[in-house]
Amino acid sequence: MPEITDLFANSGRAAPAAAVPMVQLIVFKLGSEEYGIRIEQVKEVTVTPEVARMPKTPPFIKGIANLRGDIIAILDLEERFMLAPAGRPLPEKSFTLAVEAADYVLGLVVREVPRPLTMELSQIEPAPEFVQDGHQHDKYLEGIAKLPDGSIIIVLDMRKLLLPAEILKLSNAKASLPKN
Repeated sequence: MPEITDLFANSGRAAPAAAVPMVQLIVFKLGSEEYGIRIEQVKEVTVTPEVARMPKTPPFIKGIANLRGDIIAILDLEERFMLAPAGRPLPEKSFTLAVEAADYVLGLVVREVPRPLTMELSQIEPAPEFVQDGHQHDKYLEGIAKLPDGSIIIVLDMRKLLLPAEILKLSNAKASLPKN
């Protein structure tokens, strides 16, 4: 029996093109570099709500905020990635990406409005081992996206951003909050 591609070759028509796998990212700047998160990990983007500082948390965890009835931890990734000095205050106006990671929701502070981007999945290459954080047990970089204009976007895997000990500290801090 002839193959399907043989039938098209004999008919003078091209074989149907396979669907190119696409990925949608939410892209934002940290320092002078662009980072992205898969859109399915982003719950919402909003103006940063009022943040209450939590004791006994790392400086990059700015505190907690009430986001539509959910109490979430607010993180400054510029501090987490050592792109900015630790302990700096949040700007007067910033935006928060509420992202879902494993069993929790985090708020990531960004200083500019994030933008959506759709690209071919093949444009995201695995991150080289030497650029991964050697202190992280789980690697939080999904890959590096190469755009046609030559620029790159560092793609994060939000499920691996925090260490288990950091998640435990956040859980304990939230549990100690008074119940209303």
